[in-house]
Amino acid sequence: MQTTITTPSQRHSLWQRWGWLLWVLIIGIIYFWTINGLKFTGFQESASAVSKSILHGLVHPTWSYVYDGSGEDLVSLILQTLAIAFLGTIVSALISVPFAFWAARGPKEHYFLRSGSGKIVLTLIRTFPEIVLAIMFIKAVGPGSYAGVLAVSVHSVGMLGKLFGEAIENMDRGSEEAITSAGGRSSQVFALATIPTIMPEFLSYTLYRFEIAVRSASILGMVGAGGIGTPMIFAIQTRDWSKVGIILLGIVVMVLLIDSLSEQLRKRLI
Repeated sequence: MQTTITTPSQRHSLWQRWGWLLWVLIIGIIYFWTINGLKFTGFQESASAVSKSILHGLVHPTWSYVYDGSGEDLVSLILQTLAIAFLGTIVSALISVPFAFWAARGPKEHYFLRSGSGKIVLTLIRTFPEIVLAIMFIKAVGPGSYAGVLAVSVHSVGMLGKLFGEAIENMDRGSEEAITSAGGRSSQVFALATIPTIMPEFLSYTLYRFEIAVRSASILGMVGAGGIGTPMIFAIQTRDWSKVGIILLGIVVMVLLIDSLSEQLRKRLI
């Protein structure tokens, strides 16, 4: 009579081979429970007709809106959206640098009081969504591009400050140590070692943030903060789906071009 003994390595091999079935079962149960909880009720009788109208407008955009020289056409408002995103990103990048050094933990910092307080401030800044900031600034300075720039700038400070701070914490400090050992002063270490080391990452993060700011600036106009979002919300409210279609097409093309250009620039920097 033979007795088969399963070794730990064999059990591990069986788990690697068939363990995925358990995960498939768990995910399937979660999906079934989620879908089963949805209530597909409340559709209006006109839902089908409205959906067809939206789809027809999106695939038949108003090409005459692309450019008509009025300053309120698609090209002009896309350029305004890019200007809001660009200016907001540049302003936030400059302001974020001192915040980053405040929040970055130094190699000789033991109690993290300075860096901890800086991280708390940056977290508080990031707490406010851009659209909420836009509404607040619209009340303060009035509707228009200026409110959009302020909203993008303030929110981006919280994000870029965090990313810049992490870049400072994780930087290679070999060049700093070399200049210090050669008798260099703190100002020389900062100018000749710290700045050249972290600048490529700073620029890369700024470009990445600009990509996000372009998308945000496209939405902020829907609450009156300037850019392409303003005519889009008006077109939606008046059910001018052909105009909505050309605006969405313009936003897609703009985002694709910005993403492609930014990716190429970041590859050259890093």
